[in-house]
Amino acid sequence: MISKRNLIFIGAPGAGKGTFSALLTREYPLAHISTGDILRGEIKRDTELGRQAAGLMKEGKLVPDQVVAGMVRNRLTEKDCEYGFILDGFPRTIGQAELLEEALKSLARKLDAVVYFKVDDDIILQRLTARISCKNCGEIYNKLFLPPKQDGVCDKCGGELFQRPDDSLETATERLKVFYANTQPLIDYYAAKGLLLTITELEMNAALAQLKAGLA
Repeated sequence: MISKRNLIFIGAPGAGKGTFSALLTREYPLAHISTGDILRGEIKRDTELGRQAAGLMKEGKLVPDQVVAGMVRNRLTEKDCEYGFILDGFPRTIGQAELLEEALKSLARKLDAVVYFKVDDDIILQRLTARISCKNCGEIYNKLFLPPKQDGVCDKCGGELFQRPDDSLETATERLKVFYANTQPLIDYYAAKGLLLTITELEMNAALAQLKAGLA
């Protein structure tokens, strides 16, 4: 997959996009680009697009796709994107995908692949509902991957651990429904263009093992 250097990662919350990105960028000089990070960066630097976004957010409005696409385009011109990039969180809709295509065309660049992390819903829900936090110091644990030494007790300060409402099964199920409703058309769109590369949980674990061993 590393021969394909201009990538989009798509997957449900908890599918493993962040973990895979972190390991991939550790092995290769790919820029991991999150739209949230871009937005905060533009606002912090007080750019024209940042000022537009800040004004809209202050009014409680969504930042228009054209503004976000402009920020992404600006980010792709930075030096760390020369080797390749991973776009995480953009595009989310076909309209955004079309704006991205225009931006890439203006930069004489193209997408190599759109990687869809396909993970069973029950695994996603397990991951999303396994997070627990300390009421006292805010330390975060995961009952599956990073459990506390003593059940219900924070290793750091001894405080009580609890589950936030956002990590409940009901909330996680709703997040999954929203993902499928918003993203399935985008998956179909990229599949029709011959750009979609689907990675299952089993394949992801094998790829991560290769990356960790430096064999990818």
